[in-house]
Amino acid sequence: MNKKSKGDNPWRAAALVGAMGVNVAVCMTAGYWLGARLGGTPGWVVAGLLGGLLVGILSCVAMVKFVLGDSDG
Repeated sequence: MNKKSKGDNPWRAAALVGAMGVNVAVCMTAGYWLGARLGGTPGWVVAGLLGGLLVGILSCVAMVKFVLGDSDG
């Protein structure tokens, strides 16, 4: 018998991709809000968006490392 591992579940992969999308969107929205609160000029808003994007990407990397750490690969 060929036993499937827990990491082969397509629903788990879909949930991870969805969580990553929500994570980046929330971080970018928070960056936009922070940029608007700090000055509201286009420079601050763009800096807030880029900062939020960076934080979102870094947290997605940490999330993927955590999820893949559970699998046998």
